[in-house]
Amino acid sequence: MSHKLFLGFLFSLFLMSCKHNQEVRRPISHSSGTFMKKSIDRNKKLIASEEDQIKAIIKKDAKTKYFTSEKGYWYTYKIKNEQDTLTPKKGDVAFFTYEIKDLNGKVIYSELELRPQTYYVDKQDVLIGLRDGIKLMRRGEKVNFLFPSHKAYGYRGDTKKIGSNTPLLITVSLRDFKPETVYQKEVEAKREANQLAIQNALNDSAKSTNKPAKKTINTPKDSI
Repeated sequence: MSHKLFLGFLFSLFLMSCKHNQEVRRPISHSSGTFMKKSIDRNKKLIASEEDQIKAIIKKDAKTKYFTSEKGYWYTYKIKNEQDTLTPKKGDVAFFTYEIKDLNGKVIYSELELRPQTYYVDKQDVLIGLRDGIKLMRRGEKVNFLFPSHKAYGYRGDTKKIGSNTPLLITVSLRDFKPETVYQKEVEAKREANQLAIQNALNDSAKSTNKPAKKTINTPKDSI
C-alpha cells in the first residue's frame, strides 16, 4: 500500500468515526427534549390540580370574598385597613407575624413557633408568595393567603413538616412597616442607650465596691 493510499484510508476511518459519533449523540438530544416536555406537562398538571383544590375551598366558602392575584395565588382579608393607602415597598422594613396551615386548616407552624419577623422588603429570602403578598398589605391588616406549592415550598418542601408539592394556607398579620433608614436609626439609638445603661451600671457597681466600710461601735465589756 502506497503512502497516499494509506493516508486516504486513515482519513476515511476518521470520517466514519465522526459520523458514528454524531449518530450516537442524536438520540440523546432527542430524549433530552422529550424529557423536558414531559416534565413541563407534568408540572402544568400539578399546578392545575392544586389550583382546583384551592378553587374548591373558595367555592365552599361562598360567604367570604376572595381576591385573585395576577401572580398565581388567592387571598382574603380577616382584618382590613380602610384608612391607610400605603403598603410596604423595596427599601422598607416590614414587621409581621404568620401562621402556616394545610388546606384543611390543620396548623403546621403556629405564630409562636415562627416568632415575629423583621423583613427587609425584597432584600431577604422569603417564600415567593409572601414576597409579593406582603407588598399588598396595609398596616394592621390580617390576610389569609392560599398558595399553590410553587408559590410556597415547591417540590422540596421545607425538609421538616412540609412535604413535597404542598399547597398552603398562610395567615399574615402586618404589624408595621417603615423606611429602612428610619429603622436603622432606631436600632442605633437603642444600641447606644443599652451601652449607656450598661456603662452606668458598671460605674454604680464600681462606686459601691469603693465605699469605705461602716464603722462598728465596740461596747466595753464592763458595761455588759
